[in-house]
Amino acid sequence: MGILSLPQLLLFQLILLLLLLLSFNVSWAGSDSAPDEDFVQCLLSHSQPSHPISEAIYIPNNASYSSVLRSYIRNLRFNTCSTLKPFLIITPLHESHVQQAIVCAQKQNLQMKIRSGGHDYEGVSYVSEVPFFLLDMFNLRSIDIDINSETAWVQAGATLGELFYRIYEKSKIHGFPAGVCPTVGVGGHFSGAGYGNLMRKYGLSVDNIIDAQLIDVHGRLLDRKSMGEDLFWAITGGGGASFGVVIAYKINLVRVPQTVTVFRVERTLEQNATDIVYRWQYVAPKLDTDLFIRLTMEVVNITGGPLSTGGENYKTVRASFIGFFLGNSERLLSVMETGFPELGLKQSDCIEMSWVESVLFWTNFPSGTEPEALLSRKPQVLVHLKRKSDYVKTPIPKIGLMWIWQKMIEFEVPIMTFNPYGGKMSEIPESATPCPHRAGNLWKIQYATNWEVSGAEASDYHLNLTRKLYFYMTPFVSMNPREAYFNYKDLDLGINNNGKASYFEGRAYGIRYFKDNFDRLVRIKTKVDPRNFFRNEQSIPILP
Repeated sequence: MGILSLPQLLLFQLILLLLLLLSFNVSWAGSDSAPDEDFVQCLLSHSQPSHPISEAIYIPNNASYSSVLRSYIRNLRFNTCSTLKPFLIITPLHESHVQQAIVCAQKQNLQMKIRSGGHDYEGVSYVSEVPFFLLDMFNLRSIDIDINSETAWVQAGATLGELFYRIYEKSKIHGFPAGVCPTVGVGGHFSGAGYGNLMRKYGLSVDNIIDAQLIDVHGRLLDRKSMGEDLFWAITGGGGASFGVVIAYKINLVRVPQTVTVFRVERTLEQNATDIVYRWQYVAPKLDTDLFIRLTMEVVNITGGPLSTGGENYKTVRASFIGFFLGNSERLLSVMETGFPELGLKQSDCIEMSWVESVLFWTNFPSGTEPEALLSRKPQVLVHLKRKSDYVKTPIPKIGLMWIWQKMIEFEVPIMTFNPYGGKMSEIPESATPCPHRAGNLWKIQYATNWEVSGAEASDYHLNLTRKLYFYMTPFVSMNPREAYFNYKDLDLGINNNGKASYFEGRAYGIRYFKDNFDRLVRIKTKVDPRNFFRNEQSIPILP
């Protein structure tokens, strides 16, 4: 088949329009949540002949609709028959498709959700209580690495694993400070701040972003210069989905040595975990900035206990110290001997490898896994889950730790992970980006509860366990406000119905995510999106 002429292309578009409208009539006959056919007609009429949007539109009776929707649902709580589904999915193949979606949706006053990787813990990027359509960014995933300038342009639909692998292809001495879960989407991760085991050395992901491309409420494609510093500031930590659709970010790559060292040391309460955890609190935020030691605590079953227990099975808390060091094991052992001898790290605990291999280690891939595994978009596990977060500013006394162990053993399922701060995180002002959690924080807590059984009863049970543990941690964490990390989305902190009380509803969670930066975000939002088109259950509100 030869190249179509312009009249032929226009005729082809008209035929597609008629077919799509006919499909809507069949699919949505008698439906209470039928989309406005004018929306589809608007999309197709605005479509560029060189980049037809018809190939990017999926409706419920399309054979691929279900697989497209479910491919990026990362929390099985929201993969149920009762979960409200989008009346239409647009998977942009070109920036113009995003522009058309924004312009046409506003004409019809439609709710739009934006998804890049689907790791939003509360499903806010692809779930709604009102009829909506989904703008799914997974096709916009190009990554352009420029080693000479040590920069890269990364589109929002790329995953962290793809970014890490493309850096590895070009250089063995460069990396980027971001999360260690390779299937997380760049768009949500970066716009919500982003962190990983390089943050004590290089800060957050947003601390290393130097430009961006955003399509605003008017359908304009803007870069940092044309959008202005206020809007650029807002989308580097304040959540891009409140201000527009982020197409891509330009990042500064960071230097890493050819050899890094990782370790994982586990201690139970019977192996002096309480004393070691107590000491970790004081040293982890102050150690050499080349060293990051994550602490994960979970309840485990011990089979055939010691004679003191009569040899019976029992439950205990296991503390896992997971380390990442920018250097070889010899220097790491020297740092640990001086700064944290209580852990008793030995040479046999240390594994030397490349930076990209360390990502695989931290993601719990089997030893020897090839870096190409980072290109997979399929999660290693898929479960029902709930997450919450906290920040700790003063060490927890030993009696407090022992009380926490008792509650964890009582609840059994929830896991707590402590990520140490200090280093670069203490040098950057709270107002430098919307993410304010900087100096004064010793570590961040993630509460994680996973379960496999479906149904409302199992869901309510596990959600309640997580909330109970969070409640019992109140005396030990930040207060006024009790701070939270925006990328660990938590609807328990408040839901915005985007009505007349929108500002006050938004302030309930906004102050906890952004502290004093919330007011600046609101002012920027009011200026760039005064009718609040870009909205969701925890978006930045406009001024009343």
